[in-house]
Amino acid sequence: MKTHYYLGWFNHFFPENLGRLLQEDISDRKSLVLISSNPSIYDEIGASERSWLEQAGIMFDEYHLINDRVQKEDAQTKIRNASVIFLLGGDTLKQNSFLKDYELSDLIKKSNAVVMGASAGAINMSAKWLCSRNLGYKVEMSSVYDGIGLDNFSVLSHFDLENNIAWIQNELSLLSKEMNIYASNKDCAVRVKGDKIDIIGNVFLISHSKIQKLDETF
Repeated sequence: MKTHYYLGWFNHFFPENLGRLLQEDISDRKSLVLISSNPSIYDEIGASERSWLEQAGIMFDEYHLINDRVQKEDAQTKIRNASVIFLLGGDTLKQNSFLKDYELSDLIKKSNAVVMGASAGAINMSAKWLCSRNLGYKVEMSSVYDGIGLDNFSVLSHFDLENNIAWIQNELSLLSKEMNIYASNKDCAVRVKGDKIDIIGNVFLISHSKIQKLDETF
């Protein structure tokens, strides 16, 4: 049963309920593979995300960071052998381009590893996402990008949604008619395990231009 975690951002550590779920789901702890969101920067990449896992008592035998110092074939092998794949937060566009250049998306979709993404990483795990100036991207025109497509919905992650609900609802209206959008800010997660979707923290569902706050399931 495939398991995917779409995370916001955590200033400190995972909340206790999320930590318990991860402890339960991550039984194979041989290899953690981190995928950079800014592949040309090499210092301290993934330090925050690793610290969240370690604070939850989840450590691995091997740690691998995939960036542009890693050969494409080697990166693909690391994905095939991963116990957990973690798409790091940061630059959504650069990570999206890197996933395509290194041909990692299909390998991640086929993998039986637990797949996690924080902020930009969560956005790129989704089926499609909107890139627009109003969402903080330095672009002239809005456009919809294809993500990995682990699940058939879109994600807006690590965004100050609570103070921008009205115009976010309008901004994402068109895409929400095509697929559900799960929108969240910090200290929250959407967990997909098989056909079941669980909600941790403040997560909103935007569907057919309507928005509603979802109840936590844990």
